[in-house]
Amino acid sequence: MEKKRTPQPKFLTAEWRKLIMVNYEIDPQVLEPLVPPQTEIDYWNGKTYVSLVAFMFLNTKVRGLKFPFHVNFEEVNLRFYVRHKHQNEWRRGVVFIKEIVPKTMIASIANWRFNENYVSMPMRHNIHHTAELLQVKYEWKMAKSWQSIEVEANPTSVPLVAGSQEEFIAEHYWGYGVTHKGGTLEYEVGHPKWEAYQVNDLNVQCDFTQLYGSQYVPYLSTTPASVFLAEGSDIFVCKASKL
Repeated sequence: MEKKRTPQPKFLTAEWRKLIMVNYEIDPQVLEPLVPPQTEIDYWNGKTYVSLVAFMFLNTKVRGLKFPFHVNFEEVNLRFYVRHKHQNEWRRGVVFIKEIVPKTMIASIANWRFNENYVSMPMRHNIHHTAELLQVKYEWKMAKSWQSIEVEANPTSVPLVAGSQEEFIAEHYWGYGVTHKGGTLEYEVGHPKWEAYQVNDLNVQCDFTQLYGSQYVPYLSTTPASVFLAEGSDIFVCKASKL
């Protein structure tokens, strides 16, 4: 019988807000080298996806403490979806290919604690929300050039449709990564169900080859399978444990 794991304490609390989520179908063989041991790719209707995600980190606390100049900041990441069988239940989770944040200390701590591929770059954002329109734009500066992801959306959010691709993308409540010695890290990510805004226009200006590698370009250069803007919520990330 598998030994029951002790729940891990919260490592980080924050708000994730105004999450642009751009989802692309991809050949699972491209992702297989990145799948952590004891996990497998999580499919939706037989298809595999990567997501380009940009959002705001707000009111960030690490172990209950706020660090000056590291409380509110942007993040952009590329991620895909896996699952892990724990006892008789599937835990559905996320694996990050690369994450961009504006502060070196944030990248260093995340890489140390979770062995993830964080990099720091200058970043900025603009959110304009009126009764008629919601505009959200995130930018990062790579090799002296500003790159961006931007959407225009309906101003009112609605619940995600049960069983939809959008719900599949948003509702993964575990993170998985590979340890420095080749094992698997697992950590819980908690938040309530999100509402989302319908996106009417998307503009992505990104050098995918330089940022992520040429193997992803054929997929990230196609029309996305779906795009939505999640409102987000309070979140928590638990301390990582080894499987």
